[in-house]
Amino acid sequence: MTSNELEQLLAQQPIAVLHKLARGRVHRHFRAGKRRLIELLLQHSSQNLAGLESDLHALMSERPTQPQIAPTPARQTVPRHTAPPPNRRPHRAHEPESTEPGVSLAAWLEGLGVPSPQPFVPDPWQEEALAGLAETDVVVSVPTGSGKTYVAVEAARRAMDENRTVIYTSPLKALSNTKFTEFSKIFGSDRVGILTGDRQDNSQAPILIMTTEILRNLLYDAASGEIDVRLDTLGLVILDESQYLADPERGVVWEETIIFCPSQAKLLLLSASIGNPQDIADWLTSIRPSPCRLVRHSKRTVPLRAGFLHPNGKLTPLFRTAGIPYGHPGQLHPEAKRLFLQYEEDTLPSGRPRR
Repeated sequence: MTSNELEQLLAQQPIAVLHKLARGRVHRHFRAGKRRLIELLLQHSSQNLAGLESDLHALMSERPTQPQIAPTPARQTVPRHTAPPPNRRPHRAHEPESTEPGVSLAAWLEGLGVPSPQPFVPDPWQEEALAGLAETDVVVSVPTGSGKTYVAVEAARRAMDENRTVIYTSPLKALSNTKFTEFSKIFGSDRVGILTGDRQDNSQAPILIMTTEILRNLLYDAASGEIDVRLDTLGLVILDESQYLADPERGVVWEETIIFCPSQAKLLLLSASIGNPQDIADWLTSIRPSPCRLVRHSKRTVPLRAGFLHPNGKLTPLFRTAGIPYGHPGQLHPEAKRLFLQYEEDTLPSGRPRR
């Protein structure tokens, strides 16, 4: 059998058979598509095509033949004139795919980068959150990059102006270290301390950065009778990444921290991914001395753009538009769709339905 004939025979085989042939012949064969795998097999066995052909025929003989199943005759039924069941939703037709050309890569990348400096003006939701903290606890649920840190910094500044201690918690030691550096630049290193399992600096500072577990332990000690002046003057507790309330293993730490938090301290819960913020606010209202206020904001300050890096190294927009067309499944970028179809052609076994 010539090399061309063997190549044609290989192309007729399912990719699973080709992977079996490649074992011991092609390194990391599982990462190659069908066409590339055939090329590698022929290249590796160029000096021993007979051996490759023999192994291929052996694998082909092992494949069981599919039994022919006789079609089941259709039963004759008497049509029934029945009313459709109530409350059945009408079938939604698939949205037709747009025929407009997709956004170019240059247009997709346009506007990315650091914007020019502008005078800072707080958003209405930020002012609402700060105004609420003057009276009660606040849950802030806004998208990533909207400005939650500004609320935390300004709330801490106002609490310190009243000679109150501020505790800022995060779920990770790495994030606590980052916030310690950030707050030290804003307020001065002499006014910011950190308490984690690995680090303890300036522990009597008016602003303390710590993991939530450390604060929970301090509250445990206070509940058992140990007096801590930092808790006695506590005016504000900031719980960053408060979606951890839903964590199966660590959520209890956030719950106990909230339950044992002194009543004179205001709670500020920050998150970009709480699925049920109203339920959280209602729960705080039920266990805290004053009603909790929920501040929500859904508009992204920094819009998302979806793209992907193809294995050939080409950066490609995922959709026809620069932004993400939520609720419009037919807006896939033509180049992205072409690459996906090419990938399926190279990897899926012959005869398998394609999208």
